[in-house]
Amino acid sequence: MTAIITPNYQITWEKLPDDYKLPDDPVDNINQPFLAAALTESLELAGKLPANALTTTNYGICATLNSKTVVKAPDWAYIPQIKVSREEVIRSYTPQLEGDIPAIVMEFLSDTEGSEYSIKFTYPPGKWFFYESVLKVPNYAIFEPASGDLEVYHLDQNTARYTLQSANENQHYWIEEMNLYLGVWQGTRENRTGNWLRWWDENGQLLLWGSELVEQERQRAEQERQRAEQERQRAERLAAQLRAAGIEPED
Repeated sequence: MTAIITPNYQITWEKLPDDYKLPDDPVDNINQPFLAAALTESLELAGKLPANALTTTNYGICATLNSKTVVKAPDWAYIPQIKVSREEVIRSYTPQLEGDIPAIVMEFLSDTEGSEYSIKFTYPPGKWFFYESVLKVPNYAIFEPASGDLEVYHLDQNTARYTLQSANENQHYWIEEMNLYLGVWQGTRENRTGNWLRWWDENGQLLLWGSELVEQERQRAEQERQRAEQERQRAERLAAQLRAAGIEPED
């Protein structure tokens, strides 16, 4: 067990007690599971999800503050490397003890009281304070699915505080720890039409979902079929011209 001291807390990294009762709250918004699944799927299909990496959805990330357990469950998180078997992180995940600090955590805004911005530092601390000052997650994204508004904060190493990032000319945000861009995309997936969070690689290429890869392959096959049909028709025209000239074409 390791420990660090902050002005307010002694932080230790301990496994969640077996008798700790995790909240069994439903997700705040029906869109949350779809948004989270889409983020993970494109990473996996693009080969951007290493075997020892972990993505979590509404899943408890733990720390112990002054001997009191704190668990926050971001709507989505990416952990570059876990040091234990996946069976050991079924109920929760404790950074430092079981693997890396998340590279990014995300919250999808709902109609609740805006706890995503809570800097409350008294126990139990707010989400913002927990991600920024306890976990020290380098990237924190807050997304409003209805409007498509996306805020991406990066942890300033000099101030140890989150600073709002600016998007590039494509309105994408560079997530250095993942070597990927994050941005908002409008379209349809799983019968939901609206705003989605998507990944783009360092060259600006969109990481595709499975349905898009299938459609891409269908279009490729159709183009190949059309090319073959055009070639067949060209060969038939040539054969007809040869016969008209009294020449029997070879097979």
